[in-house]
Amino acid sequence: MSQTLAFSGTGVKKSGFRTIAQTVALIVAGAALITLCAKLRVPSWPVPMTLHTLAVMAIAVTAGPRLATATFLAYLAAGAAGLPVFSGTPERGIGLAYMAGPTGGYLIGYLAANPVTGALARGRGAGGKTLAMLAGLGVIYAAGLPWLAFFVPVDRIVALGFMPFILGDLINIAMVALGVCFIPARFFEKTGR
Repeated sequence: MSQTLAFSGTGVKKSGFRTIAQTVALIVAGAALITLCAKLRVPSWPVPMTLHTLAVMAIAVTAGPRLATATFLAYLAAGAAGLPVFSGTPERGIGLAYMAGPTGGYLIGYLAANPVTGALARGRGAGGKTLAMLAGLGVIYAAGLPWLAFFVPVDRIVALGFMPFILGDLINIAMVALGVCFIPARFFEKTGR
């Protein structure tokens, strides 16, 4: 008797490791992790650092491009529905109004960074995964900084949207890279999709 069950017309197969329910649970848990990390504030200068980038990059390098993107889409959907999942919510607004504000471009950048980071990290060692995360960080800033120009003077974009955050983001990436060194390679083979 075969242990593979094809769902009619969907191409989705049930295997011993991952079922649809397990995938949904991973997406929900990942969105909850991103929310928690967006809310945590680590005192630093010139602005408090969140662990948002840490969560997004950790999910991208461990879960792979598709699952990481689905997870971030779930996070965005929760935020669009009005749940206070973003950093600074509900104090700075919620829902679509928050998403259309100054940080909206960074949210788009995180979404775009998931498939980039996940695809570049696939099958790579710690160094390759670190470079993939740096590439993803470039995508985040490439989307976030131009969007910010709608809200601040152009000559202040780098001072307000890059300089206060880059050190914290690099520390987050370094923490994920360090963690990757301690995770067995077979874990990535099982979760990276």
